[in-house]
Amino acid sequence: MNGRVYLVGAGPGDPGLMSVRSLELIAIADAVFYDRLIPPGALAGARPDAELVYVGKQPGVPSVPQEEIGERLVAAAREGKGVVRLKGGDPFVFGRGGEEGEALREAGVEFEVVPGITAGVAATAYAGIPVTHRDDASAVAFVTGHEDPEKTESALDWEALARFPGTLVFYMGVKRLPENAAALIGAGRNPDEPAAAIERGTMPGQRTVAATLGTLAEAVEREAVKAPALIVVGEVASRREQLGWLERRPLHGRRVVVTRARAQASGLARTLRELGADVVELPAIRIEARIESQEVRDSVARIGDYALVCLTSPNGVHLLFEAMQAAGQDARALAGATVAAIGPGTARALAQHGIVADVIPERFVAEALVEALAEVEVEGKKVMVARAAEARDVLPDALRERGADVDIVPLYETVRETPEESEIERAQEADYVTFTSSSTVTNLVEALGDRFPKSARVISIGPVTSETARAAGLEVAVEAKRHDIDGLLDALLADAAG
Repeated sequence: MNGRVYLVGAGPGDPGLMSVRSLELIAIADAVFYDRLIPPGALAGARPDAELVYVGKQPGVPSVPQEEIGERLVAAAREGKGVVRLKGGDPFVFGRGGEEGEALREAGVEFEVVPGITAGVAATAYAGIPVTHRDDASAVAFVTGHEDPEKTESALDWEALARFPGTLVFYMGVKRLPENAAALIGAGRNPDEPAAAIERGTMPGQRTVAATLGTLAEAVEREAVKAPALIVVGEVASRREQLGWLERRPLHGRRVVVTRARAQASGLARTLRELGADVVELPAIRIEARIESQEVRDSVARIGDYALVCLTSPNGVHLLFEAMQAAGQDARALAGATVAAIGPGTARALAQHGIVADVIPERFVAEALVEALAEVEVEGKKVMVARAAEARDVLPDALRERGADVDIVPLYETVRETPEESEIERAQEADYVTFTSSSTVTNLVEALGDRFPKSARVISIGPVTSETARAAGLEVAVEAKRHDIDGLLDALLADAAG
């Protein structure tokens, strides 16, 4: 029995513009045949056993012939597989989806088309250029800027395009921009008409070069604009100054390395992307739970005996409650204890489990918690310090000096994560590297060695992390005033603003 082929548009490059349907199909596909210009992470949701086949085309590089792509789609479908043919943009807008659909139909293979947002409307919108506008253009024409080189003559009617009463959007038009602009002007298009080139549309590195039709080729060469890029010709291009928004975001054009553990990095990475950053995820650590240890089980079993419970991180909070749940306990077990938290993030994690922290220091380091606990009676009392196995002993040592009976409960340990090679290469041109803990510093420096991005400015979450960074030979450009993720973001934004 034949399978089915889905000709799926992945959109123009921003992963957030992928359709729900496209993500659903990728998640269940037996095989995905994908192009070069698909969004980063587009294949992250594919099944671990799915066949992922690259069939993209790149200028100047040998690629899989179009006929062979069709044959491979047919062969996979005849094996009974569910096949996704994943293409940048929209399959039927300069995407050869029509050719592939015809090949499938001739072979008797059923297919469906899942449209994607095409770059001609997405990249222009991200650049602040409306392709239609009531005052400027009531029509838009999408034109290939690079025709099939095997054609004996152009299929483009330059005189008709010159007379076209609206916006012209050229796909794949950078390489032939001088010839195309000259052809338009020669056919009668006004050389003083506003025009623009949009490079890497909808991506963090998007860049727009504005000029006139007569001067755009020179401007593109001067600014070294490279493919993928769109060329826009029309009065609407002048709207960019008023409507541009993407390139106004505070971190636009900045590449930022995030070193948090993979499970925690998503929130920080998402916020950075919303601020315009090109994010490189280099998780330097991985959190490994230790709540199955007898040590943790014994401490949780007698949690009601503790007069003071200190938590030093959100990870510790969530794992402590997971261990309590496994032991048949909940937040009521802490009813008789004073609960102390280092930092608002830890306090928020406690609140998620129904606990309001009694003590939160103004500074988010162990030394500050020691000071904040000065008025809490601990002599002769049992105290739990729930934390990472490798954490510093500043807090438990200070409490013991005051006569407390301290149990250190190691709920987890942080181990070194090996970053992906592709991300290490992207990090070489980073503007910033963010560190959220000493362990992220130590492990990333060990993992990268002499490949640590030398020109990047180091942003540290706090003094302990900064001390570790300097000990590793790094120069700390900025240290957060508030030692949490929000403080880290504030420090980065302030530095980027100059």
